Amino acid sequence: MATRWGICSAGKISHDFSVALKTLPAEDHQVVAVAARKLEDAQEFAKKHSISRAYGSYEELARDPDIDVVYVGTIHPHHLKVCQLFTNAKKNVLCEKPLAMNTKEVKEILDSAKRNDVFLMEAVWTRFFPVSVEIRRLLAEGELGKVKMVRSEFGEPLMHVPRAVQKDLGGGAILDLGIYCLQFIFMVYNGEKPVSIQATGVCLETGVDETVTVTLKFSKDRMAVLTCSSGVQLPNEALVAGTKGTLKVPSHMWCPTSLVVNLKETKYPVPEPYLPLNFKNSTGMRYEAEEVRQCLLKGLKESAVMSHADSLLLAEVEDEIRRQVGVVYSQDCQ
Repeated sequence: MATRWGICSAGKISHDFSVALKTLPAEDHQVVAVAARKLEDAQEFAKKHSISRAYGSYEELARDPDIDVVYVGTIHPHHLKVCQLFTNAKKNVLCEKPLAMNTKEVKEILDSAKRNDVFLMEAVWTRFFPVSVEIRRLLAEGELGKVKMVRSEFGEPLMHVPRAVQKDLGGGAILDLGIYCLQFIFMVYNGEKPVSIQATGVCLETGVDETVTVTLKFSKDRMAVLTCSSGVQLPNEALVAGTKGTLKVPSHMWCPTSLVVNLKETKYPVPEPYLPLNFKNSTGMRYEAEEVRQCLLKGLKESAVMSHADSLLLAEVEDEIRRQVGVVYSQDCQ
């Protein structure tokens, strides 16, 4: 039986996710419905992606009995309410990152999923790319010796993008870009909590962070440094240095298609899209979609690769970074 997807929100990321699903076998993945806040947006999306049902409200999607899992592609200030809508309707959920605005909201979403006994995963798609799978294998087998240092960076000029700069839209580099750097560090250090966090950054007049650098210290004298910026283009590399060797993701570390281990490069291309994409390498969302399918087939309520604990750790560290840099959202005051 195919995994039957419902798409919540007819925006750019939902478009790319739907295109990515088409790179997987049709007998495994089907999009059966899309919902938007305006019916005409849903209808237009449905036509473009050959989806049979279009809804003008998220509530109608939540009531559709023929849906196994909902992909939530709304902006993150809406994630809490939208995720709760679907979990309370006993729907499994793959929710775009960041899962929510802060730790309090993340806990509410995870509690709702547990209470309703449904699967829920934060869509940290990077973790499921073949490059990330290979990095975890190399680390598990001790190929780099004792890892001492992890570096990651993500910078893209996004000043022209409202959702990147406006506070009410959840703007800020940490939640949009820094999350990729953090998840990489935590993947390498196996979900361990850092013993210290030192963050410094600059904020826009809108009150959100534009550029942030964070130094993390972990147990056993291990370090990590990340830089994220929505103001400038960075090389967007990630590096893991151990006592026996080094690995590098040479560019676009958030959707990696190449890995350099001790100066030897291997390429892992993603499939070509059948429609133009909004974002780089978006067909790579196929890997997280397949992970969701496999988890559902096994009756799991979370993924071991991107667990509830992983989402909680991300939120807790993001909160502390924002506290040090001085970014406060309205959701933090509720």
